[in-house]
Amino acid sequence: MFFVAVLALMGVLLGAAAHTSLSGFLLAAALIAGWLALFGAREGVSYLRRR
Repeated sequence: MFFVAVLALMGVLLGAAAHTSLSGFLLAAALIAGWLALFGAREGVSYLRRR
């Protein structure tokens, strides 16, 4: 059931991305990538401090 829900959510997100402009899509992708990079860096620093 979880897999079906994930596939449905991916379909909704891909459909929304298909209806936006390319510049808006790239801006959103850059913002998400930046947030993930900051999150990963923060987790990496936290991991190194715990060692």
